[in-house]
Amino acid sequence: MHDLLRFAGKTIALTGAASGIGAATLKLLSETGADVHAVDLAPIAPGTYGSYRTDLGSPDSIDELVGRLPDSIDALINCAGLPNGGRFTPAQIMAVNWFGLRMLTEKLMPRMPEGSAVVHVASTAARNWNERQPALAELLAIESFDETMAWVDANPEVVGDGYALSKEAVCYYTMQRSASAVAHGVRMNSVSPSVTDTPIAADFVAGVGAAAIDRAIESAGRIAQPEEMAPAILFLADDRSSSFISGIDLTVDRGVGAARVMSGF
Repeated sequence: MHDLLRFAGKTIALTGAASGIGAATLKLLSETGADVHAVDLAPIAPGTYGSYRTDLGSPDSIDELVGRLPDSIDALINCAGLPNGGRFTPAQIMAVNWFGLRMLTEKLMPRMPEGSAVVHVASTAARNWNERQPALAELLAIESFDETMAWVDANPEVVGDGYALSKEAVCYYTMQRSASAVAHGVRMNSVSPSVTDTPIAADFVAGVGAAAIDRAIESAGRIAQPEEMAPAILFLADDRSSSFISGIDLTVDRGVGAARVMSGF
């Protein structure tokens, strides 16, 4: 039987690699022997991988990154994201979590051969995305950065703090784009982590309140670790393990969502 989650000889572009889930994914990919091209605005710890300092909220910075990345990419893993909680404006959150993610994905997909994969990190905060499909469809129809930001400014009641909507857009985009992507041999999926012990955990406490975070942690039995999210991401990026999986959002929450449905909390 073939070993699974083997990326030796594969070229991987990974965003958000400096900390949290992205850093855990970088470590695991490095251990598999992958040729990793790690992207973040913050400094990335030195290692045997390419490192790129990029502002994923800036179209110009993304274009510069695309010009430096390899001509062939076997997997794109989008872990970069900004939290709610007050440190960032809704526009900044939408620019990085939504526009930058889609722009980079669309620019790199033509470089991805058959059997490649795209994996986005969404969030359990996006669990109600299907209730806002009209707004999400309107948002996805906008292609330019300036028009996206104008839409964000014009729809404050929909955008809110930017976090939930940005992650809902990622889930919606994953489903919408997966059909055309898989026709070219590229699978697209997302992963929605629950509360995870990362450097931005305190931001989420400020963003949604300690009570909501505590309920989720209590339901799961403990807080998740970034190292528990990375294998799920690699599973969806690995054509051996998940060759027939595309267009799904994989919730990684130790049963919190199931408890929420059953108990209504």
